[in-house]
Amino acid sequence: MTSGRAAVFGRRAPLFLALPALLAVGAVLLPLVYLTLRAGPPGSAAWELVEPGPTADLVAATALLVCAVVAATVAVGVPLAWLVARTDLPGRRLWAVAAALPLVIPSYVSALALLGALGPRGLLQDVLEEPFGVERLPEIYGFPGALLALTISTYPYVFLLTAAALRGLDPALEEAAQSLGSSRAGVFFRVTLPSLRPSIAAGALLVALYALSDFGAVSLMQYDALTRSVYLRYQALFDRNSAAALALVLVALTAAVVLAEGWVRRARTVRTSPGSARRPAPIALGRWRWAALAFCALVVGSFLALPVGVLAYWTARGLELGKPVDLPWSEAGNSVFASGLAAGAAVVAVVPLAVLAQRFPALWTRALERLAYVSNALPGIVVALALVFFGARYGGVLYQTLAILIFAYVVRFLPQALAAVSAGLGAVSPRVEEAGRTLGRGRARVLVSVTLPLAAPGVLTGAALVFLSAMKELPATLLLRPIGFDTLAVEIWTATSVDAYSEAAPAALLLIGVAAPFVYALAARLPWEAAAPG
Repeated sequence: MTSGRAAVFGRRAPLFLALPALLAVGAVLLPLVYLTLRAGPPGSAAWELVEPGPTADLVAATALLVCAVVAATVAVGVPLAWLVARTDLPGRRLWAVAAALPLVIPSYVSALALLGALGPRGLLQDVLEEPFGVERLPEIYGFPGALLALTISTYPYVFLLTAAALRGLDPALEEAAQSLGSSRAGVFFRVTLPSLRPSIAAGALLVALYALSDFGAVSLMQYDALTRSVYLRYQALFDRNSAAALALVLVALTAAVVLAEGWVRRARTVRTSPGSARRPAPIALGRWRWAALAFCALVVGSFLALPVGVLAYWTARGLELGKPVDLPWSEAGNSVFASGLAAGAAVVAVVPLAVLAQRFPALWTRALERLAYVSNALPGIVVALALVFFGARYGGVLYQTLAILIFAYVVRFLPQALAAVSAGLGAVSPRVEEAGRTLGRGRARVLVSVTLPLAAPGVLTGAALVFLSAMKELPATLLLRPIGFDTLAVEIWTATSVDAYSEAAPAALLLIGVAAPFVYALAARLPWEAAAPG
């Protein structure tokens, strides 16, 4: 194994990488500039409104929720990825696709579905009331509901990135450990799991950033988190200055999370030989097959079938009440178009940054990579208001156009593409790139013809993550979309804001249906069918 930190392109970072990376990070930092201007220096009136005691409670509550969500998603995503990618589990491809599909469900839709199914006077309570006399179920509001809703919407990040890493894992390492007498459990914990650590850490980082920035789930579940407090100050109290100061506290918490993730994946391993691309033989589950199937069924049933079932029930109830189902096809087309542009732009923006940090390790390149994660922890409304602020003053003809909306999506979700692309680059051996250089190819040509094709799983995963996240984004879309350019997220929120759940449900089902093929393509291209033993 060789270190992914080797500077195979030379010690000095080339301008064709450094300049785009600096521009990408500069774009990501625009919301932070806005917050700093709004909040003012420490000791200003805005900071005086941020009381230390309540703020500390908010930070503690947010940190608790983030840690719990990360632990839950890793506990679900890593075993699930290993089962479908490396064992003889029946129906691996079906389970893989079904397990990835919750990625298309927005957190606010997950929260609504959970409240409709498990909340007081929900569907479960209706089922239990007559035969068992259950008049009211325990409250799901607060921490338990927020934890469950965010876990549903985020565990596919860990699942997909871990599965992609399992695809590129060198089976020779595991075979060598087995030949030395290690048990299967020993091989997994001593060889496989350490090799997966960068991808698991990248997935956990995306989960943590999502949980830090989420408003929909914590608001509907009435859980006091930093994002909810920021939103209340922006929208209810019309206090943008103190809200900006509180959002800077969220940025500081984000910095702590990013630094912790960097420490976790500090040791990185890569492929070292062309032969490592072969697929390993499947691991026989034996008597554990039924337990594995039960685990997969529990995850898919709870995290996919339950939310979709509640949405289908609300749609059926609307039909019973005589409300026609009018599917918003125009909004669906707008969502796909804008999200596709954002996915492509985000990948183009992060490739130079990821290569710079991976292949030219230095204090400033690592700092650029870490700074790029700031925007994903900011509430969408903060990013949107920052672009409104700068767009109205300096945007000219671009203000209130589709270009500004795409730019907002890229700024908001660039960290997702960066995490996935970095994980993909981490699996590419610098020796392969050195071989390309010895053949007389220039730095840019080696990047395009050698590095990126080998890192394609991570690149495609990053594009898919940005596409799916942009499909679900609400606050930035509400504030920045051109006049008449509505998306499925806007359609869903408009209906739920007036408690018209039977009208919101068809749009939510259409959102899932439109995004599902992209998740299917993302999951199905992984080699779930392991090589037969020979």
